[in-house]
Amino acid sequence: MDGSSGLRQALITWAAGGAEASAAAAEARDLAGGGVRTIVLVEGSSDQVAIEALATRYGRNLEAEGVLTVPLGGAMSIGRFLDVCGPPGLGLPLAGLYDIGEERHFRRHLERVGLGAGRTQAELETLGFHMCVADLEDELIRAVGAEGVQQVIEAQGETRPFRTFQGQPAQRERPVEHQLRRFMGTHSGRKALYARALVAHVDLDRVPRPLERLLTHV
Repeated sequence: MDGSSGLRQALITWAAGGAEASAAAAEARDLAGGGVRTIVLVEGSSDQVAIEALATRYGRNLEAEGVLTVPLGGAMSIGRFLDVCGPPGLGLPLAGLYDIGEERHFRRHLERVGLGAGRTQAELETLGFHMCVADLEDELIRAVGAEGVQQVIEAQGETRPFRTFQGQPAQRERPVEHQLRRFMGTHSGRKALYARALVAHVDLDRVPRPLERLLTHV
């Protein structure tokens, strides 16, 4: 396991608590001393994949730059990870990506660990935390366009499953953008698959604002 993967796993174990938390904390502190300068907290693995893939398109190597992207395993875990990575724990500079529906949780826990009170969206961006209007998939679908996303689905060999999904009674009358977004969440691993594929397809002049701003910040 390389240093970045080892630190990421140690942070996840530490944040989870339990019998292994103390050992994981010691391991994380040791590994973080190897050159990590910023931790980026994101909701899930698809966000991590998108950020790292976009950084590569920009000619950047986040690991070499000391930037570690850590998935929370769900936005409700933000408090535990701020305790681990932020002032109460490692005390490293932080950044992140969140969905608009989770903003209150991020704001409350950032305040709790001493990183600001009553912050507006603009102030959260200054701090390094950037909001997706609905979620990452919504941002990427709007950036690539419905037709472009369907081209990506075709390239993945999934046009037939998508057409079957569109024909389901619950989906027939919905806008295609909604169908595309829901389709990406129907199978385990599909969100991450399309995060990478859509980032590879998007015009760099149309990169979703939260992703572009986040990478500019770190």
